Amino acid sequence: MAPSIADLATLGMLILLQAVLGFDNLLYISLESKRAPEADQPRVRRWGIGIAVVLRIVLLFVVLSAIKYFQEPFFKIPEEGPLGRVLSGELTLHAVIVLAGGVFILYTALKEIMHMLAVHDLSHDADRQPKSVTAVIATIVAMNLVFSFDSILSAMALTDNFWVMAAAIVVSGAMMIFLADGVSNFLKKNRMYEVLGLFVLFIVGVMLVSEGGHLAHLHLFGYIVEPMAKSTFYFVIAILVLIDVVQSRYQKKLLAEQARQAGNATA
Repeated sequence: MAPSIADLATLGMLILLQAVLGFDNLLYISLESKRAPEADQPRVRRWGIGIAVVLRIVLLFVVLSAIKYFQEPFFKIPEEGPLGRVLSGELTLHAVIVLAGGVFILYTALKEIMHMLAVHDLSHDADRQPKSVTAVIATIVAMNLVFSFDSILSAMALTDNFWVMAAAIVVSGAMMIFLADGVSNFLKKNRMYEVLGLFVLFIVGVMLVSEGGHLAHLHLFGYIVEPMAKSTFYFVIAILVLIDVVQSRYQKKLLAEQARQAGNATA
């Protein structure tokens, strides 16, 4: 049966949604692929995204078939228990996956930031031990699946047509494969933006942890964990980019002024 106009309109909306929600995923892929040997990095990104797209479609089918099992709590921390004053809530499979992904991204971002501060020669980063191609691809695929939960659940709010959602996943995956090398090459040529990218990744981890805590109805010291809104996330990213641009231009002006003063002193 030919797709209807409504299906095509929904497909367009889903592709746009996947593209917007996939920004943080693409950034993670670009940074993580650097852990592989340099000659293998483009292949790692293509294979990682390609395998993740296939598994996303499988995950979509599983979620559509067993959504209630992802949402039902399997472990509760009662408010009346010994931990009640500090921590309470109820864990679901969805919440655990999102929380674990957020914690892992926070750990990755912090580890890379500390490594960047500790290394003495950025042009010869000998302290870093490269990971195998298989390990990097596995990490990219796993984190891609974590990121896909929100996009799949958001897509389910727009349609229940499996083929429309699967087509949107394939198209967005092809877009990510097309853009991944460009993003990675940009970060490689503009090393100063690596710091910005890592802090963006850190905020992504905070967002996932807050979302997972909200899904688990967690209370910390009596205060409910609220999720970070996407609008807040993009506002913070915009502010970080603006600060980085202003700081870079101001630094160039300072260097130019120092060079001019040094030239006058020499003369």
